[in-house]
Amino acid sequence: MGRVQYADDLVSQSGAPMLPRTEQALAAVAGQQRGLVTRVQCRAALLTPKAIESRLRVGRWLPVHRNVHNTFDCSQTLPGRDDGWTTALAGQLACGDGAAWSHRTAALAWGLVRAGTGAGVDILIPHSRRIASPFGVVLHRSDHEAVRVDDWLWPWRTTVVDTVLDVGALTDEDGQLAVLASAFQRRLVTEAQVRAGLDRRHAHPWRELLSTVLAVTADGAESPLEVRYARDVEGAHRLPVGTRQHATTPGRRAHHDVAYPAYRLVVELDGRLGHDGWAARVADGVRDRGSAASGWLTTRAYWGDVTVRRCALAGEIGAILSSRGWAGAPQPCRRPSCVPRAA
Repeated sequence: MGRVQYADDLVSQSGAPMLPRTEQALAAVAGQQRGLVTRVQCRAALLTPKAIESRLRVGRWLPVHRNVHNTFDCSQTLPGRDDGWTTALAGQLACGDGAAWSHRTAALAWGLVRAGTGAGVDILIPHSRRIASPFGVVLHRSDHEAVRVDDWLWPWRTTVVDTVLDVGALTDEDGQLAVLASAFQRRLVTEAQVRAGLDRRHAHPWRELLSTVLAVTADGAESPLEVRYARDVEGAHRLPVGTRQHATTPGRRAHHDVAYPAYRLVVELDGRLGHDGWAARVADGVRDRGSAASGWLTTRAYWGDVTVRRCALAGEIGAILSSRGWAGAPQPCRRPSCVPRAA
């Protein structure tokens, strides 16, 4: 897919630099690209190969990739010259027209993950292109590159939905659920958009998991732990379906992870993130006491309860519900060793 354009303006509607027509315009483009320029941009600005090589030879420019150069004054230490964003942009520029950030690199740009893995810059290119992978670049090819790239944002990157699915396909269940939850928490996608993206990927390794989880997230689950609780504890053992992010005290902003209003029971799920520190525990205590004053019972479950002890936890929650009027009983799940008994 061709995205390179000539224009008198220096940037396109997406914010991508246009091919410069003069050396002055090339300098402006370099400023927009953190000092980086490509051979194609240099030739468009009428710089001869000899002029380019001269700048490289005397150290005025530095080679970053075979066809990408750093034009900053190399005798100075400039902030941002070696940061991850510049490295990722250099990798994208080195791959030429049609290249876009993908997988972990796109996830970082969207804010879905907090840190890189050090495995290199992930770049998506059309499947028909055959190029050598530049140093530090992990190439991914797709016949559907045209629909997977959000080319309204520069540097170009895969859409949020495709980024979620790409990252998840290379990790385990927890990793897939974590990046999905991050996208929902940031309100970057909707359940319908993820479902539509999944419909285009029949071979996705977590397709069945996501199909189940999407129905839960649409109901308000906000974290991987909440999703696992709804699927592996509540659904798998046929407990009553709780409401997510429920406010037990009218007029208060505090919401609870899972609530069973008919039995006035709250289940708070304390995961590995979001419940750390003294201030957070104080806030939890205030919220619990507010619920108790309204006649609600609060119980807490932790990551190990939901993932390792999920059958036992189902029995424990079932026993509490029974003590508060539930006429049913938790049922065994598909695990051969499942016996959902109360502690």
